[in-house]
Amino acid sequence: MRASQAAAAKQIEALDLENFFNPSSVAVFGASKAAFNLGATICKILSDEAVGYRGRVYAVNRKGEDVFGAKGFRTLEEIPDAIDLAVIITPAFVVPELVRQCGEKGIRSIIIESSGFSESGEEGKRLQREVDEAARRYAIRLIGPNCLGILDNRHRFCCMFGANDLAPLAVAHPGSVSYVIQSGGIGALLVERLLDDVSGINKMVSLGNKSDLDEADFIDYFDTDNTEVIALYLESIGGGRKLMETVQRTKKPVLVYKTGKSEAGSKAVMSHTAGLAQNDAVFDGACRQAGMIRLHTPEELYTLPKMLTEMPLLKGRRIAVFTNSGAFGTIGADMLSDTRLVVSPFSEETKARLAKLPGVFNAENPVDIGPAPPEVYLEIYNILLGADEVDGILHMVSMWRDYVTDVMETLVSLCRKHEKPAAMYAFSALDKLRAAQLEKRLPLFAGAQEAVRALVVSHEQFLAVQKKGEPLWIQ
Repeated sequence: MRASQAAAAKQIEALDLENFFNPSSVAVFGASKAAFNLGATICKILSDEAVGYRGRVYAVNRKGEDVFGAKGFRTLEEIPDAIDLAVIITPAFVVPELVRQCGEKGIRSIIIESSGFSESGEEGKRLQREVDEAARRYAIRLIGPNCLGILDNRHRFCCMFGANDLAPLAVAHPGSVSYVIQSGGIGALLVERLLDDVSGINKMVSLGNKSDLDEADFIDYFDTDNTEVIALYLESIGGGRKLMETVQRTKKPVLVYKTGKSEAGSKAVMSHTAGLAQNDAVFDGACRQAGMIRLHTPEELYTLPKMLTEMPLLKGRRIAVFTNSGAFGTIGADMLSDTRLVVSPFSEETKARLAKLPGVFNAENPVDIGPAPPEVYLEIYNILLGADEVDGILHMVSMWRDYVTDVMETLVSLCRKHEKPAAMYAFSALDKLRAAQLEKRLPLFAGAQEAVRALVVSHEQFLAVQKKGEPLWIQ
């Protein structure tokens, strides 16, 4: 297939997936007024004025009762209108028939949030085969089974069951990071942790068992929208070659945290989302070859994207460490020594310019200053970013005065001007820093190790961009 044909096919696929994130009408199967009903929580979210979903919502249940403003019907056939998206959260044994009914009505997008399929034994596998057969017969695209659903903060749509409290907060803080996850618990963690960060969620999709649509399909989709960074939490890989080829052709950074490294972890994956364990060393090598950044911890799913959305990429390995505490200069240098990055020796010109500034204790690298006015901070930033021997800055300062957040705001602008990044960590006044993250859009890191990892990942992404277009596989 020629490049133009592949691009056209990709656009068609993206249009097919749009109904999952921006449907004008939704039918929720299994939503009722029964106590602890999960489908009811979806209807409640979609009726919440704070969420602001403007489409039509229908509840399908045995009594035909209305649920939180969603008009109730006993069967799908009774709904007089066309439906863009069906969300099924019923006992597993009735799901195959519901999928067939959706196909007859012309619904081509379905999310199955019910569990009890291939992750739960032979009977579950039989039910999933029936679902898959019905989906193929009617050309239906499926997410799930055994998943949490969809969140789209731009279109203010959420069908994640149980997210009543989180959804209004999430849509009020939209961002540019889109997530593909296999675990509902990880999804809730990401939403909560990003509420007061400079990064925010654009879209999130929970895949579950991946009987049809998988992570590669959504990477392609996110490559066509306003996503800036794509992040994955995976417990299994259905089609390794498909995933890696998709990653290689995307224009955007792709970060992945994958479980199942250990024997115990692989067994846990089987019982959770029916995933098959892969050879971890092979997966690691494939990530490097395709240009996908592998994360070390699940926390990096929400701590690292801001380095890629708010800062230029790190084009080289030479780092200047800047601090107003000598101890943290040493700490930063030690941490960098454990990476492929280096503490750059300064030129004589750079050292002479630094030495002339008041309050500079050490004009070598790491740069250490004592109490100093904001003008000194700004002059140091300009010297370091303008130095040919510096590719980026590890910024480790205390919040000893309020103006430190102001100079860090200017640092972000200077980094963009010089096209060199700074990973910023401040080790005091945490409450002020949290407020500054949103007020001034500061990409701050909560720990020194996080800041160092951010520089490493930034450089890895730069190298990945350089590799794009190279053949993945030797034929």
